[in-house]
Amino acid sequence: MAHYALLDENNIVTSVITGVDENDTSTLPSEFTSWEEFYSDFHGVTVKRTSYNTHRGEHDLGNTPYRKNYACKGYTYDAELDAFIPPKPTEFNSWVLDNDTADWKSPIPYPDDGQNYYWDESSTSWILFDTPPE
Repeated sequence: MAHYALLDENNIVTSVITGVDENDTSTLPSEFTSWEEFYSDFHGVTVKRTSYNTHRGEHDLGNTPYRKNYACKGYTYDAELDAFIPPKPTEFNSWVLDNDTADWKSPIPYPDDGQNYYWDESSTSWILFDTPPE
């Protein structure tokens, strides 16, 4: 079983379908070279395979990651990166796209001191959560 993302004219994922495993070409009609091509023709839109086990450029099972992220409705397919990119969080205008993970990240790394922080867009900084009184 494989998953395929259907794209609109702006490369936005409109839906994801389950289809024939990309390696099983025994039932692929001879006029097509891949299941992507077959589903594209059948649905009349561009279709790209996506990996259910790939997130932020890593494969959950340790295999080779595929197209950086599992495609979800509203994601964008970037042909140059060959990746599915989630929508940019609207509340974090300063965040930038990380090409390695195809995900959004803050312009300042999250502090690595074991404490909890939240992102403050107005100051573009991580703010330490107040410790509740005991």
